[in-house]
Amino acid sequence: MKRAVFIERDAILNEVRVGPKQQVPPLTLEEFKINKAAEPVLQKLKIAGFVLIATTHQPGLSRGYQSRRELDRMHDLLRRTLPLDDIMLCPHDEDDHCPCRHPRPGLMIEAAFKWQLNLDHSFVISDKWQDAEAARTSGCTSVQLKSPWNGQVHHDFILPDLETIVEKILRLKQQVEVL
Repeated sequence: MKRAVFIERDAILNEVRVGPKQQVPPLTLEEFKINKAAEPVLQKLKIAGFVLIATTHQPGLSRGYQSRRELDRMHDLLRRTLPLDDIMLCPHDEDDHCPCRHPRPGLMIEAAFKWQLNLDHSFVISDKWQDAEAARTSGCTSVQLKSPWNGQVHHDFILPDLETIVEKILRLKQQVEVL
């Protein structure tokens, strides 16, 4: 079975605007700015043999203010720019109570089936408590980017930047291989 790194799209792979209570994701291709610093560090994970899967929640689709065409254009650019194997999307609103919306682990479970992943040896990179909780319930290790949205749930690690996060994942992988 393969190992994966699930990477939250907004604020990790692309820039977001910060509102008073939450992040505001881009709604158009023109607003979509990829985090260029992510490419070389994600390449290290790819070389180490990880399946790289971006995860994203886009409730604007179900709420009617996000265009699917614009979202597809943004994700096409993301695929062309970063070494991703897949992008897993939850289009639902919180009120839909779907199993794929974090903090539920549905996106990871779906990806595990699709890619034959060992979730116990996989990681989740994010800056939000919901993703840390989804990591915990799916058996993945959460490696959080320090942010105001980390929350008070269980986190395996909280680190200052993406490069430090990737180095931590590579060290943990190496330790498991030695055992």
